[in-house]
Amino acid sequence: MTLSLAQLAPEEHQSEGLGSFIRHHLANSNEWNLPFIGHVHLPTFEPITLFGMQVDLSITLHVVMLWIASLFIVLAFWLTFRKPNPVPRGLAAVLESIVLFVRDEIAIPNMGEKHGKQMTPFLSTLFFFILVLNLMGLIPLFSTATGNISVTAGLAVITFIMTQVNGMRENGVFGYLKSLVPHGVPVFLFPIMIPIEILGLFTKPFALAVRLFANMTAGHTVIFALLGLIAVLATLFVSPFSIGFALFINLLELLIAFIQAYIFTVLSALFIGMAMHPQH
Repeated sequence: MTLSLAQLAPEEHQSEGLGSFIRHHLANSNEWNLPFIGHVHLPTFEPITLFGMQVDLSITLHVVMLWIASLFIVLAFWLTFRKPNPVPRGLAAVLESIVLFVRDEIAIPNMGEKHGKQMTPFLSTLFFFILVLNLMGLIPLFSTATGNISVTAGLAVITFIMTQVNGMRENGVFGYLKSLVPHGVPVFLFPIMIPIEILGLFTKPFALAVRLFANMTAGHTVIFALLGLIAVLATLFVSPFSIGFALFINLLELLIAFIQAYIFTVLSALFIGMAMHPQH
């Protein structure tokens, strides 16, 4: 018994092989394939010109994933905590324990008690948002928005803005800019150190964006590659091995979803804390 690639990918991708099959399932799209409904075409708009650049505000599949994740988080917290309860149970206990973990193990150790408690809402929101997006990517109905570099770059830009704003608010604009150069550096090294330190401000959010994007994309690429082997080899005899390994990677991706949300949150707290409390 054989299985062709035509049964796994749309007709326009059949002739391009396994690579196109993987790209089709990982790439952003203006369509959402829903069960019993089929392909739902999402609204598209003409690009607008902003500061000399073409900006496309069309609604894509990953944008819909962002909306769904945001709505899910808001509803989950609102429905769970709409009534005060001195002893949280069920989902309320889980959500509260995660927020307390973010506060006690991430925010306060990196920012101090005062600023850590102030930044806990931001860091908790960041953690839950990334976690929900990562987990949604494991559900066949949804897509992996964190596998889109534009999404992870947007999250990294938010961390970058929070880092600069809190650093300047805590130390003053001049004091913060002065802290970028390590204390005790000779004056004749300033022309070298200043550009390096300024570049370092941008490499940190860049690393955040690429790390999350690469990890979420890599796992899904492996899963689709394993499943695509069934079509490439044109036989179902390989299916037990492909499906078995794909299932293992999928379970591993469940762990990675939590780890990547944790790492992104920890590094964001670390960068903000370093800006607020520079070491001299």
